[in-house]
Amino acid sequence: MNSEAFSNPLFVKRAPYIVQEIASRADAIDFLNEWPGDRRDLIHEAALRACYDAYDGRKPVSTARNAFFGFAKRAAILEDATSAMQWLAACTSGSGKVQV
Repeated sequence: MNSEAFSNPLFVKRAPYIVQEIASRADAIDFLNEWPGDRRDLIHEAALRACYDAYDGRKPVSTARNAFFGFAKRAAILEDATSAMQWLAACTSGSGKVQV
């Protein structure tokens, strides 16, 4: 397993019909850095700090995942992993590409 990867990915809603997989510290940092400034709060700040600390090796990867999970849950963007994986499986052809 990649030492940067989360033990289990998280899925978040970016828009009504767009779900993004967050599978690593880097994914979480990118997502949090793209979060709109007017929607940032202390939970966002704490999650971002935890992800950077894990990225720098000062905290375990599980801390980053847990912090991002808490942020996503509070922001009401957390998507059920089972539903997201079933949707991805249904949209994926044998070539591994998503059908549009």
